[in-house]
Amino acid sequence: MAREALDTLVCAETPEGILLELRPAGLAARSGAFLVDLAIRFAIFLTLLLGAGGERGMGAALLIVVFFALEWLYPVAFELSRWGATPGKRVFGLKVLMDNGLPVTPGASLTRNLLRTADFLPLLYGFGLLCMLLRPDFKRLGDLAAATLVVHRPRTVPKLPASDLAPVAPAIPVSAENQAAVIALAVRAPRLTPARLDDLAALAGAVSGDAGRCGPEVTRRVLGVAQWFLGRR
Repeated sequence: MAREALDTLVCAETPEGILLELRPAGLAARSGAFLVDLAIRFAIFLTLLLGAGGERGMGAALLIVVFFALEWLYPVAFELSRWGATPGKRVFGLKVLMDNGLPVTPGASLTRNLLRTADFLPLLYGFGLLCMLLRPDFKRLGDLAAATLVVHRPRTVPKLPASDLAPVAPAIPVSAENQAAVIALAVRAPRLTPARLDDLAALAGAVSGDAGRCGPEVTRRVLGVAQWFLGRR
């Protein structure tokens, strides 16, 4: 039983040795966020354009500066804010992080956004879309170069009610890595649907002596083994 079999998340370890579980944002969410940001930038530029009223000289120069700022500095400014995301990404609950789960750095944010030019090629973000579709972490070229990752923001979830689960001694010797995987499953249990939780618990059924079986009772025993690993005996 490998840890990867119990999880579809991306795991990142911080310099302090803390293991973070990150859920990469897929094409649909990122495309929606892009369209929201595009609409916001277009609305701002159109408002200024109408306000300029066809003026030349300083008015035209101001519009060029605004267009540059909206195209290149708009995403960087928001990604470096405390939200770590543009308004469009916030609408869809997304955030830009470094690969190690830390907040995005100025250099990384500039790199990933400047390389949108490469992602745009040959037409309408062709290379960027292809790269995202071929990678399980949905990174585009800019993310690869900047070592960044667009993820779903973690949601606050209730803790697993330990009092409802009787500790169960493992039926087989379990390595430290697999103990961590079972505990991680127990921590994530409140976020999963019953059917999905049963499926994942079945993969770990061997630890409770339920190899090859599936169902709510198997799930409770596997989660009980997690309580045992946590020292609640």
